Amino acid sequence: MEKKIKLVASDMDGTLLDENGEVPPETFDLILALREKGIHFAASSGRRYDRLCMFFEPVKDKMDFVAANGAQVYAAGELIDREVYSHQSIKRLAKTVGKFEHLHLALFDRTKSFLLDDERAFVRECDKDLPNIERIWYLPTPDVNIIKASIYCDDGHVMDYAYALSRELGDDFVFAPSGSAWVDPIQRGVSKATGIQQVMDRYGIRREEVMAFGDSMNDYEIIRFAGTGCAMANARPALRAVADRVVGCNKDHAVQAELRKLLEGA
Repeated sequence: MEKKIKLVASDMDGTLLDENGEVPPETFDLILALREKGIHFAASSGRRYDRLCMFFEPVKDKMDFVAANGAQVYAAGELIDREVYSHQSIKRLAKTVGKFEHLHLALFDRTKSFLLDDERAFVRECDKDLPNIERIWYLPTPDVNIIKASIYCDDGHVMDYAYALSRELGDDFVFAPSGSAWVDPIQRGVSKATGIQQVMDRYGIRREEVMAFGDSMNDYEIIRFAGTGCAMANARPALRAVADRVVGCNKDHAVQAELRKLLEGA
C-alpha cells in the first residue's frame, strides 16, 4: 500500500531553490495547496529562521521551519525548540579552527553573523550570505546564544578539513560539508532529523508519513530518517546512495514537480 504523506521537509540551496538561489514562485501556491490537503510543509535548512522567513514571506504563517540545521524549530508559528552551543564548545572549536591556515570561522546568533577573520577571507555563497556582519577579534561572551557555526575553507579541500576536524573534535560536533567551500560543525544530538521529529510530535505524524528532500551532507540524517528520503540528482554521491529515491535537479524545479505529484495523489 502506498504511503500517505502528511509532512514534507525540504532543504533550500541546491534543493528547493533554483540555480539563482531563489524560490520559484509556483512554490508558494504548492505549499498552500498542500495545506488544504492536510499536508504540512517544513523548510529544513542550515539557514536561520529569520532568513527563511524572508524567502517564504507570502506563506510563512502557513508552514513550519527547521532552521539552523535543527537548532531552531517552529511549528504553527510557535518556537518549539532552540538549541545553543555551549561557550566551552565554541572555545574549543575556535582554537582548533585556528590551527589551520585556510579555515575561517563564522558564528551566528539569532540575528548577527560574527566573523573571526576579515570579511575578505570569506567568499559568500548563496547558502552562506552572512547577514548583519560583525567582525570580532575575541569570541562572543557567554551571554550570547550561538545557534550556528560555519567554517569557510579557502583552498577547496573541504573533505580533508571535515575529516581533520572530526578527528580533533568529533566528541563535540558532527562536521558536515555544505556547499562547495563550507563545513558546518553541528552539535551532536542536533540535526535536521531531530528538528523534524519535534514537528512530527507536535502534529502526531509518523516517520512513514514524512517525505524529505536534500542535496548536501547536512541533509544526511533527515534523508535517512524520513519514511521517503529523496536526494536531488545534483546531490552528493553519498546522499544519493542512501536515499529511497533520486529525483531531478533543483535547476529544473524537481521538488516542485514532486509536490505536484503528491497533490495529485492526495
